[in-house]
Amino acid sequence: MARPTLDGLFGVKLPVVDLATSLPWYEKVFGFEVYIEFPDEAGVVQGVGARVEGLTDMTVALRQNPDVAKGIAGFDPVVWAVPGRPDLEEWCEHLDALGIDHSPVIEASIGWILVFHDPDGLEHHIYTRTRHGQDHSDLPGYGNAL
Repeated sequence: MARPTLDGLFGVKLPVVDLATSLPWYEKVFGFEVYIEFPDEAGVVQGVGARVEGLTDMTVALRQNPDVAKGIAGFDPVVWAVPGRPDLEEWCEHLDALGIDHSPVIEASIGWILVFHDPDGLEHHIYTRTRHGQDHSDLPGYGNAL
């Protein structure tokens, strides 16, 4: 029997400690445009779904869940993509203008990467689709391409 096909990703849901704190951060960093809210039984909004420029037909959701958000602080569940290294330089300028600490542009396993954190410590990676062609498999923490 053949495996059924997929048609991409519908969305990604990120846990946050406090939606009122995190949403403005995501709006200014990623340009979130909220198009749906998720209220609880009392009518209190506990989550939102947003569109992000450049992510066609994909929702990025924030869901208030303090325990989960604290539990994955320092983890990188989503890796954002840009075409090449010059795009990462633009992101550095953008984050600098917002006063958000970030790594320098790093030559990673396959391409270049930029790393920064949201208000809850969730790690965001922006990775280039352009590959640098270097073999870093002898370095700790770097991948071994197969």
